[in-house]
Amino acid sequence: MSDDTKSAATGGLSRRGKAFVFGDNIDTDLLAPGPYMRESAEVLASHCLEAIDPDFASDVQRGDIVVGGESFGIGSSREQAVQSLVVLGVGAIVARSFARIFYRNALNFGLPALACPDLQAERGDELEVRPVDGVVINHTSGQQYACEKIPPELMDIVSVGGMMPWLARRLNNEAKAKSAAANATHGDTGGAP
Repeated sequence: MSDDTKSAATGGLSRRGKAFVFGDNIDTDLLAPGPYMRESAEVLASHCLEAIDPDFASDVQRGDIVVGGESFGIGSSREQAVQSLVVLGVGAIVARSFARIFYRNALNFGLPALACPDLQAERGDELEVRPVDGVVINHTSGQQYACEKIPPELMDIVSVGGMMPWLARRLNNEAKAKSAAANATHGDTGGAP
């Protein structure tokens, strides 16, 4: 069973789910196939990785973990590659390495992406990803692997669903603080406008 849990012991969001394992050089055209780019996000996602795993989109469950090899997300900078994984409910991506723009897009869309060069996993293994701690645990094999940590300030962006929700929250908090300061100022002058 897949789940997302907030835990002080893990230092932030922990993701746990079934592993879907892919090789090196998974490019953005495999994740978001060009012929479906004009379709809705849901239709595009239904074709995610179908060229190498026709059952991936129908088999992946909310919270499951995608495991990749070297250069995961190479190719064009299309954000739809990450959006497809988000629409499918993928909980995290763990790979030996990531294409720079794909990595940035993943965090901006609220999807943890961790570089973990030594991870050993088979399809169906139960994985737990602890992004802030920089740890991936393969509960099926009983092995634990160190990976690059996602800094807490970036996990704050991920935990609220990505950059746009994070910015909305920040702007809302700033507006509330400004309003409270203005109200306090009016209160100090006896309420005179």
